Amino acid sequence: MIFEALTSAASVIAATTGRDRHELGVVLGSGLSGYAETLEDVIEIPYRKIPGFPTPGVVGHAGKLVSASCAGSPVLVAAGRVHAYEGRSMDDVVFGVRTMALTGCRTVLLTNAAGGVREGLAPGDLVAIKDHINLTGLNPLCGDNDDRAGPRFPDLSGIYSREVRRIMAASAAELDMRYAEGVYAWMLGPSYETPAEIQMLKRMGADLVGMSTVPEAIALAHMGVAVGGISLVTNLAAGITTEPLSHEEVTAVAGAARARFSRLLDTLLPRLAARKAA
Repeated sequence: MIFEALTSAASVIAATTGRDRHELGVVLGSGLSGYAETLEDVIEIPYRKIPGFPTPGVVGHAGKLVSASCAGSPVLVAAGRVHAYEGRSMDDVVFGVRTMALTGCRTVLLTNAAGGVREGLAPGDLVAIKDHINLTGLNPLCGDNDDRAGPRFPDLSGIYSREVRRIMAASAAELDMRYAEGVYAWMLGPSYETPAEIQMLKRMGADLVGMSTVPEAIALAHMGVAVGGISLVTNLAAGITTEPLSHEEVTAVAGAARARFSRLLDTLLPRLAARKAA
């Protein structure tokens, strides 16, 4: 991690948007980037115009940062992310969320498209992440620690904020949406998991599986940021279904679920922004 590069990126965002700080950050996963365009007072910045900001190379990840207003509070939305399976370093993978923290975000909501491992989950379900399992052998905190960012050995026992999950549950209840929580397993990808791997994940206690989010959550926790996570179940994992898995299916299901996802975020984000603005 190069703290100076993060500081430079945060300064460019402030200068470009005219907003000295943002209260809330949101990362939009596969097929969900379009939500950023529905917000108010939008100022868009392509990632390529922010020094050090890595640009996604995967379909469904727009590659732009959106500064907007939400219930009177400035929010910063990342429409798309980069992944370790693209050959990116861990510093690149978490550069965006670390920059969010330096722009002032004290809460960041991470969203993703995930495979459903737990019995009873179906494509289109929205599941709050309550914990994760890291099976990649990768960690964004490896290497020299910069104490300006956070401690050498951060505690991850409460990495997904209970308060943020409480706000998620209340928002879902208000909309009469089913609320569920689950454990997200991070696998490196880009190949989908085998049926045997999914059986292993089930035995380990995983409810969801995907190829992102976990390194971002670790980096944010390192910086003292409250983390929330939402997985959109876009497919049933290998062995749960006999259908072949594909990225096209992931993006198609994400598109079909966009209206429900947007309704939840429309209710949830003002509450999260107010939590930190208060």
